[in-house]
Amino acid sequence: MSSDPHALAAFLAPYRRWFVLTGAGCSTESGIPDYRDDNGAWKRAQPVTFQAFTEDETVRRRYWARSLVGWRTMGQARPGPSHYALARLEAVDRVRFLLTQNVDGLHQAAGSRNVIDLHGRIDTVRCLACETRIPRADLQAELLRRNPVWGTLEAGVAPDGDADLEHHDFAGFDVPGCPSCGTGMLKPDVVFFGESVPKERVAAAREALAEADAVLVAGSSLMIYSGFRFVQAAVAQGIPIVAVNRGRTRADDLMAMKVQEGCGVALTALADQLTAVL
Repeated sequence: MSSDPHALAAFLAPYRRWFVLTGAGCSTESGIPDYRDDNGAWKRAQPVTFQAFTEDETVRRRYWARSLVGWRTMGQARPGPSHYALARLEAVDRVRFLLTQNVDGLHQAAGSRNVIDLHGRIDTVRCLACETRIPRADLQAELLRRNPVWGTLEAGVAPDGDADLEHHDFAGFDVPGCPSCGTGMLKPDVVFFGESVPKERVAAAREALAEADAVLVAGSSLMIYSGFRFVQAAVAQGIPIVAVNRGRTRADDLMAMKVQEGCGVALTALADQLTAVL
């Protein structure tokens, strides 16, 4: 393990085709909180499950009420140093593929092009009946129209557009149906706990991993299997793995190097060094 970001550049310099896996630690500098502490434990209650969201109207009302308040932060988030550093490294053909567990779209906003959003995108809403997709910003306008008082509330910022609204009665919160079919249930176009990642995303990521000669994990504890499995696959293929993460990861014993530093500092140093010599 290392605390020297310069060592990361020295290690990765010989490798030309990187598979990068990112997590919440890349977006904390953009004002989006992460879920886990430095030991990989939950900082708060686990996110809502797919089953609870689809089967319990009270859960849905609570989710969308909190999301209405939280979207003020999520919808205005802008890329941070980590996102720009990885975009620079893609531009010089080091990062060949970026698989993100984040749902904020900030890698693309920073200029990265070869990105797969493993868990989907929070800025899109999907109808579970007719599969219509609408911008989350459009739904925000409708939520505010139906629930204007909720738009005046203040709350603590929580991960992925959530907000810490406690001791509120959500029973009267008005959640619209699908604007296309009229009755379908609207859900953020992200993979909830209890859902499976779409097979085509997993297949595309595995195909890209097979062509990589190094894996860089940035800002992820890898506690969720949907991301950890790609590290396992890299080990099976003999691909070296390095990580930038402040705390413990599920794959610490599988890594060739780990830099215990914030993603913004470490990735910017990496980009500065490896783009300067090209």
